[in-house]
Amino acid sequence: MKSIAEHDRPREKLARLGAAALGDNELVAIVFGQGQPRVGALDLANHTLAAIGGVPGLARVGSDVSVDVDGSVTQRSVLDALEAAYPVLRGTIRDHRTLTRRPFLRFFACEQDLSHEPPDAPLPEPVAQGVEPFLVIGALAGG
Repeated sequence: MKSIAEHDRPREKLARLGAAALGDNELVAIVFGQGQPRVGALDLANHTLAAIGGVPGLARVGSDVSVDVDGSVTQRSVLDALEAAYPVLRGTIRDHRTLTRRPFLRFFACEQDLSHEPPDAPLPEPVAQGVEPFLVIGALAGG
C-alpha cells in the first residue's frame, strides 16, 4: 500500500467518499485488513477475486441462478427465494430493514423495466413459467 498515495488507499477512500466509491477489490482489501510480506492487501484482494471469479465466486453464485417460488411469482417472492437460497445476498439487492430495491439496481423481465412496479405485483407469465428470466441489473456510476 505504500506505493499508493495515502488519499487513494482503500480505508482512507472509504472514510472520505463512502463504500459506493470503492471497487470490489478495495472493499475486499479492507476486509483483509493487511496483506502478507511483500504482497499488499489490495494486491491480495485482486489475486483472490481473480482466482475465484470475482464477487460472484465470493458469493458462490454464478451469473445465472434459478429458484423455486411457492405461490404467486412476484418480485418479492422471487427475491425472498433468492435470498433464502443465497443468504450472502441479503441486503445487497434490497435494504435489510425496508426491503426496498437498492438505488443502483434495476429489475427487468420480458424487455420491461419493472423497477418501479409494486413488489407484490405478479411478474409476467413467461417469467412465472420459467421461460424468461427475471433480471437484476446493477448500474455503475462515477468517473
